[in-house]
This record gives sequence, C-alpha cells and structure tokens, in this order.
Amino acid sequence: MMHYINPLINQRADPHLSLGDDGYYYFTASVPEYDRIELRRARHITELSCAETVDIWHAPSSGPYSSLIWAPELHNLFDQWVIYFAAAPNREIVDGLFQHRMYALGCHAENPCNGDWKLLGQVDSGIDSFCLDATHFKHHGKSFYVWAQKDPSIAGNSNLYIATLKTPTWLDSPAVCLSVPDKSWEQQGFKVNEGPAILLRNNKVMITYSASATDENYCIGLLWADTRSDLLDPNNWHKLDDPILTSSVEREIYGPGHNSFTCDEQGHDLMVYHARSYTDIKGDPLWDPNRHTRIKHVNYGNDGLIKPDLPE
Repeated sequence: MMHYINPLINQRADPHLSLGDDGYYYFTASVPEYDRIELRRARHITELSCAETVDIWHAPSSGPYSSLIWAPELHNLFDQWVIYFAAAPNREIVDGLFQHRMYALGCHAENPCNGDWKLLGQVDSGIDSFCLDATHFKHHGKSFYVWAQKDPSIAGNSNLYIATLKTPTWLDSPAVCLSVPDKSWEQQGFKVNEGPAILLRNNKVMITYSASATDENYCIGLLWADTRSDLLDPNNWHKLDDPILTSSVEREIYGPGHNSFTCDEQGHDLMVYHARSYTDIKGDPLWDPNRHTRIKHVNYGNDGLIKPDLPE
C-alpha cells in the first residue's frame, strides 16, 4: 500500500477528497478565512499538495450566506456537479450557536474546476435551526442526504439526520434523527455530533462523524446499518460505544475529525481528516488556522466495521 507523508495539505480543515469518474482526485475544504470555496484536482493524491487551487465561489459581501463558509463537499448527482456547504449571515452567536444554514452550488462542466458555478439555493431540512456538514451517497437507486443540525428540544449543539433527496436542494422524505451526543466522549466542551461521512463496505452502511469541541477533544465515532435495512428507520442504526479515532499524545496529533473517504490508486480505502500538532490554542479553536489535512488507510475488524486506530 502507498505510504503518504502527513500532513497532506496544510491549513485545510474539514477536508473532502473524492475520486471522480474521470480518474482525477478532487479536493476541497474549509479555508482559514472562511470566505470562499476552492477546488483542486490531480491525477495522484500525492500531487494535491502542490496542485493549483481554483476559487470557484466567493461569499457575497452581505446576505444569509455571506459569512463563515464551512465544510464544502463536491458530489456528482442528478447529472451535475454539486457542492454542499454551510454558511451564516454574520459571525453573531445567538443562544450559544452560530446561525448556519445549508446551501448548494451546481455546475454542468466536465471539469468542475473550470465550471460556471451557480447557487442552487438553500437545502431546507424542515427544521429552522443551526445546521451544517451535509454529505451525499447513493444506495439501492436512491440519493441520501446526511447532515448535522440543532434540534431546539434536544440539549446540545447538533445531532445527525438522514433523508432522501428529490433534487440537489429538495428532500424527498422527512428528516430522521440517527444520533444525538449521548456518550461522554461526544460531550467534551460541547455536545456535538457533526461532520458525517459515508462508507459502504462489507454489507454495511457506515457513517463516521465528529464529536465534542474542536480542540484536542475532537474525535471520530461510528454509526452503522445493514445494507439491506431501511436506512430511514433509526432503529436499524447502531452506534459504537467508543470512538474509532482520537488524539495521540505520542504521535503529537490532536483533535482528529471531520473526515471523508476515498480510495488510493490501488483501490485501498483511505480516511482523510484534519488534526493539529499541538494543544496550546490561543482563543477559540475555530480561529486557529492550523488544522491540517491528513490521510490514513482504513483497517477493518472481523465484524467488517472500521477498526479503531491511531491517527497518522
């Protein structure tokens, strides 16, 4: 298996790396300024660190999606390229939370780095509250949308939800809550379930997600369901009792989280995530730019689930 030098890309949080049908790897992430969405592409993963970055969208100077552009993800669905992202009208915190909502951009270009990107609109989950970190996957002919959102009736910052999609911006089913931060390792600093990522392997649909505050307590947990089950039934989902990726003092890798999945050139599964190399953060961790993109191979246990491991 290919060995990767980490960090793969400096100062890029919430990384999303995918392999397109055209044979190119595409990368996007939150930039430290939180003011735009950038893409880069390369034939090989190792080339992404020096690949040209293309700013495909800038936040407007004002309006509901003008600030704090977080966690973009590039997907190909409904015969077009789509980028999901979260944005807020400003940096104001109301009732302990930012005011993010979920949005989508679209383009029909063969190469999304050269596309004419247009705002498709807001993705309305049916709950008018702080929401973010949307992702997408296809399964049994259906398009599924998974995201994090605050339920005003549930204590904490965010839970995980799933629904089917009718279009890139319209849900085709009610939102179903899959997980709330009910374990101690999901409640360090803040009660958080966010940053879902999907991996279909070994007859299982697995959702990794991030938990707790975005400092050294940040970690990655795992939900899973049988591929033959009704994914919109929360009773079919199971949560591991312990996280699968946490900080490592020995390796000086802290706060691993907000991952995505891809495959290397030989078809081996990879987890792409961000982490810091220190714990002495000045002020709010969100304004510390040194969450770097890292990459590691995915290992599986005898049960077919992602095996708990150390960050690399």
